[in-house]
Amino acid sequence: MDLSHIINELGENRDQYFNAIAPPIWQASNFSFKDVESFSNAFEDERNDYIYSRGINPTTDILRKKLAALEGSEDCLLFSSGAAAIFAGVLANVKAGDHIVSVKNPYSSAKKMFDAILPRFNITVTYIDGRQAGDWQEATRDNTVLYYLESPNSWTYELQPLAEIARLAKEKNIITFIDNTYCTPVYQNVVELGIDIAMQTATKYIGGHSDTLGGVLCGTNVMMKKIFDTEFMTIGSGLQPFNGWLLLRGLRTLPMRLERINQTTTQMIRFLESHEAIQRLIFPFHPSFDQYDLAKKQMKAALGLVTIVIKNKKRSAIIKFCESLQHFLMAVSWGGHESLVIPRCAFVKENVYDEENESHRHIRLYFGLEDPDYLIKDLQNALSQSASV
Repeated sequence: MDLSHIINELGENRDQYFNAIAPPIWQASNFSFKDVESFSNAFEDERNDYIYSRGINPTTDILRKKLAALEGSEDCLLFSSGAAAIFAGVLANVKAGDHIVSVKNPYSSAKKMFDAILPRFNITVTYIDGRQAGDWQEATRDNTVLYYLESPNSWTYELQPLAEIARLAKEKNIITFIDNTYCTPVYQNVVELGIDIAMQTATKYIGGHSDTLGGVLCGTNVMMKKIFDTEFMTIGSGLQPFNGWLLLRGLRTLPMRLERINQTTTQMIRFLESHEAIQRLIFPFHPSFDQYDLAKKQMKAALGLVTIVIKNKKRSAIIKFCESLQHFLMAVSWGGHESLVIPRCAFVKENVYDEENESHRHIRLYFGLEDPDYLIKDLQNALSQSASV
């Protein structure tokens, strides 16, 4: 399906809302029926009718149809956050006594679920490197029911060979779940590669304006109905109409924002790789990246997020660099219009900081929609400040 059609036309019935170009926000909690039969029929599958906005709402339904098409999947569910989407998608596919195989150091909310919540129900998790299909084969047990993937992750960008892992999982009747937030389906179509459940944190690139939260799950009709009928409706973490409207607005400009960020990132990489104060640059589409060939094979582009290590190993030098930046905000997340910085040492107490542990020295940069030269000048100044500490 054409990308322009998905973004601008799919799911939109303007003649039903006074031919308004932008759909309204249906800020309604529930919907009425004219007769008992239609009321009764609506409950056969609440994904297909408007009953109560805890389930499906006309505003969020437009976004749901567009994101399913963008992912190339049969259906989509929308959540109040990416963490909520992960929780529902995983929980719907495990039971007491089951086993999960996960990439090591997954997104913090996923790890908290694996380490603190699922063990209460005798569900175990094995963390693996995951960069080789053999890692998954070796970690699989008789009671393994789910593989949890992030490709790339959002700090050091390790990848998994998705098609190989998906084939292995299908042979063993194991569900595959991936966090595809880094690439979005515009730059990596994981459903085509055989993954069962594709998740995105819509807060980031889909929203694009750092003003709303959201989470997305895409998959088959059967899988989405399974999640909808249990965790989605019971936990009650569905996306609210206003948030859906904001995400729909963000989606309109997604391709052009990604293109701009991709172009800016390319220029920033050229600057950073040649700067004398930089010891190491971590980026999936840089030739020095360990999985460069796999990145080029699976992804159409790598964009926005880059991790650097400066030569000055002192914690004070990293702090000086980050605090000298004038046009990068120090904050979590990414995908908005603003450029960001986050130093790993912010999460490492000074008394345990180890100069020889490279991960303690990681600095993650996100490039937003500002002019590249504007950002380069800022980085030049901050790098100069850090080198003198």
